[in-house]
Amino acid sequence: MLDSFDYKEPRCVLCDGKDFYNTSDNSPQGRIPIGRIISKIDECFNKNDYNQAGKLLEYWLNEAVSLKDTAGELSIQSELVGFYRKINQKDKGLNSILRAIELVDTLNQQEMASGATVYLNCATAYKAFNQPEKAIDLYSKAEKIYNLTLKSDNARFAGLYNNMALTLVDLGKLEEAESAYKKAINIMQNITHGQADEAISYVNLAHLYEVMNNDKAIIDCLFSAYNLLNCDEVEKNGYYAYVCEKCAPSFEYFGYKVISDELKKISGEIYERS
Repeated sequence: MLDSFDYKEPRCVLCDGKDFYNTSDNSPQGRIPIGRIISKIDECFNKNDYNQAGKLLEYWLNEAVSLKDTAGELSIQSELVGFYRKINQKDKGLNSILRAIELVDTLNQQEMASGATVYLNCATAYKAFNQPEKAIDLYSKAEKIYNLTLKSDNARFAGLYNNMALTLVDLGKLEEAESAYKKAINIMQNITHGQADEAISYVNLAHLYEVMNNDKAIIDCLFSAYNLLNCDEVEKNGYYAYVCEKCAPSFEYFGYKVISDELKKISGEIYERS
């Protein structure tokens, strides 16, 4: 019986010079439509339909792996990190974190803003899964990359600082957390339609001031958040509904049940219309 070495040339001029003897070619066999996928996932989140979002993400993850589309897989894994965090699926979330970080290395994105955003997503999940030490390491890594690749007023910095602050609180670094929240707020004040994210920072800051025994600052933060959520400029979309839903328990916790009920009602009405 003939062996392939008996009849194949070492290089194939019709295959971009790929080695004929290499049977483990890892080049992509296709690409998943990541833009359309993310759009569909956003639609699911806008409807508060996490079940369908999960099905879509897991389907397209399998497609990306089947096609050896590592770039597409990284995008899906990064989305899954956030998804599993939201539904509190710790084991699956941790697996997606490890795979996402591995893919950042595979695709040589360790010093790119895109890679830093993956680190940010993974850090936020680590924080949610009660692993603040791992979270802060990734936040610090993301911050260094952002400082080298983005302008200081980029909205991604606000997301970084807001989430980093939550982890700093867990680690007992309260003054650093306060500084991070204020950095996030200052950035979002200059971002078009940044009111919802700014409101989140104020609510989080209110909880920090509770730990720091600053009652006046708590009230100031809560009403700053409420005013932002009711201003004319804020976009009343699915994300806004999500923010209202997440902020409502904090208002109730601090004794403002009327505002809490109002935010829950707004959130529910937006989800019903979506």
